[in-house]
Amino acid sequence: MSSDTSRPILPLDHRVVAVLAAVMFLAPALGVPSELVLQDTLKSALVAFGTLIAALLLFRARLREAAGLAWHPVLGLPLLLLAWALGSMAWSHPYLAGVEAVRWALFALLVWLGLNTLTLPRLPLLATGIHWGAVLASLWVALQFWLDLRWFPQLPPPGSTFLNRNFYAEYVLCTLPFSVLLAAQAQGRAQIALRVFSTAFNVLALLMTGTRSALLAMAVLLPVLVYLLWRYRSQLAWPHWLRADRVLALSIVLGTLIGLGSVPTGNAYLAREGLGQTALERAFVRGQSLTVRTEYTTGSSSTRLQMWQATLRLIADRPLVGAGAGAWEVEIPRYQAMGTQIETDYYAHNEYLQLLAEYGLTGWLFALGLACWLLRAAARTWREAPASRVADPQEWPWRATLLSSLLGLFIVSGAGFPWRLAGAGALFALALGALAASEQRLQGRRSERPTHAGHLRLAQLGLVLALLAGAGLSALAVAAESRLVRAAQLAYGISRSGAPNEPEALAQRAEMLRLVREGVALHPHYRKITPLVADELASWGDWENARWIWASVLTSRPHVVALMTNLARAHVHLGDLDQAQAYYERARALRPDAPSLHSVEVMLLLRRGQEQEALQRLRVHLDSGKVEPDLIDYAYVQGLRQRDFQLALDAQQLRRQLWPATQIDSWLRTGMVYAGPDLRDRPRALAAFQAAWDATPEVLRPQVRELVPPDYRAALR
Repeated sequence: MSSDTSRPILPLDHRVVAVLAAVMFLAPALGVPSELVLQDTLKSALVAFGTLIAALLLFRARLREAAGLAWHPVLGLPLLLLAWALGSMAWSHPYLAGVEAVRWALFALLVWLGLNTLTLPRLPLLATGIHWGAVLASLWVALQFWLDLRWFPQLPPPGSTFLNRNFYAEYVLCTLPFSVLLAAQAQGRAQIALRVFSTAFNVLALLMTGTRSALLAMAVLLPVLVYLLWRYRSQLAWPHWLRADRVLALSIVLGTLIGLGSVPTGNAYLAREGLGQTALERAFVRGQSLTVRTEYTTGSSSTRLQMWQATLRLIADRPLVGAGAGAWEVEIPRYQAMGTQIETDYYAHNEYLQLLAEYGLTGWLFALGLACWLLRAAARTWREAPASRVADPQEWPWRATLLSSLLGLFIVSGAGFPWRLAGAGALFALALGALAASEQRLQGRRSERPTHAGHLRLAQLGLVLALLAGAGLSALAVAAESRLVRAAQLAYGISRSGAPNEPEALAQRAEMLRLVREGVALHPHYRKITPLVADELASWGDWENARWIWASVLTSRPHVVALMTNLARAHVHLGDLDQAQAYYERARALRPDAPSLHSVEVMLLLRRGQEQEALQRLRVHLDSGKVEPDLIDYAYVQGLRQRDFQLALDAQQLRRQLWPATQIDSWLRTGMVYAGPDLRDRPRALAAFQAAWDATPEVLRPQVRELVPPDYRAALR
């Protein structure tokens, strides 16, 4: 049989781009159908392995073809951050700096791969992978919104495979320029309909999330994209569509956004949120909330403002060296507003501020260098006429697309952390690589360096070792996460049982503690889940095990006041007052007005027999209004014990003000004080019991009635 009928073998460089396109398809499309592994752990592994495999293919191609490898000055920017991260391991948090070094190494490798492989004919393949990955991710959003699909664990839905709906929205926003360009290049009615619908569907899914940063970025980006479609119409296919095809495309867009956008949610959680029942309503309500003043005083935006203010204080304190790569979450507790005792988040929710806070002068060099290069590229793209003969006419719409994607990314980066997420970070790097390749094409020359076969083989060996190390680290991350998540699930299950110290719960507790010990041993710096288990243990009275878990976390994050005060409480309960005092002093030196310190102070005084002084301090803290629930309990108990009934009553009044959800129990306790043998104030006691009764849902009234003294039950109305 003739060999002419065999399939043609793709050039190796084309295979590299195919791998990159597959990565950009799979990373957003795939998710973990379990809570045992975090979604971004899977996505990070996909991006890392795909990047290393693509690099191996490129080196293999150069061994066959003996061609050089391109270099561009923009590669120096991530390599600069990589060098600083490696240096940070010597003086800052070694683990977090090491993680940052790996992140920037992969980022630089992706930029370099894009520079060497993303020619104009190959860009559509990459864009196709980006587009359809976003479409499948959007399909999961729509199914979660309309049908309450629960295949993937979610924070507030719909989050697709990203866990958090903000992560999804920020990512798909950055893919829209690629989707629009593919739609504008469609040919044939079927292809036009498919590409236009899928692009509009991505916009619809973004509206379903109600993510305000993405909505704001889209409000900026869509007019830009419409303008680019018109400016580069001579290089695009859409002006050549038949009139019927244009009408069809417009009908699809309007039908998708208005028709499907008016379909109400079938997700009970979203229906209860009160942010609108349809995609269009949610987008409008969430967008309008940015104009409400209280959003910046008590809403979620106020929390971000507090983080940004703390980050600015860190930047001002360490302008040259920063906190060290990745160390924002370690150092930020020292710069938070007075009275803050718990970090507001693990990231600054502003990539620029966090970059400057962690990298100092190096971060400034990166940010300014990148801004200057991109502004220069944008200016050249703007100046050149679409029909310019300086380059292939297709160069300009692709450059505009890459710059538009980066524009969207930079807007959402002001209120999130997309650079640190696998999908958006990979898209960022590939866009820079593709733009750098375009710059070299426009210059008519490539800055290539000759490749030596021995060096290429050595690089291949290094990549193989990196793949093996990546597989080992991924397995380690999965093992640690799964153990800690299972431990937290067991802890919550035991708490829900209401009998954590009963014999039947002891076996579960033993398994839970085994999982925690193994998880901490595998990953001593993982702190998003570990403290949750300790909190549950403390609520059961198991202070010894809560103590060592909190201590393991504090070792890695030494400035968290809440951990210090928790450890002080644990040592008080364990009878080690000297150690409790040491943690108390350590916390007070960092945050002298933290509310949790007041509780520890009272605990120490009571354990040392200084009850009158404890009573005085309780009164001072109640008057300040800066209290925690356990201090309210101390004030109530000590008020009754010391016959300071007004203190007990004031404690319950403050409890109702600060925690309205506890008002039933609070009114019952207030009634007990008035009904007690010392006061015997029946009218006030009855008024308190009646208030508890009025606040009680009908289904709970039988239980509450049993808690009211018999002499008062008949008077309840």
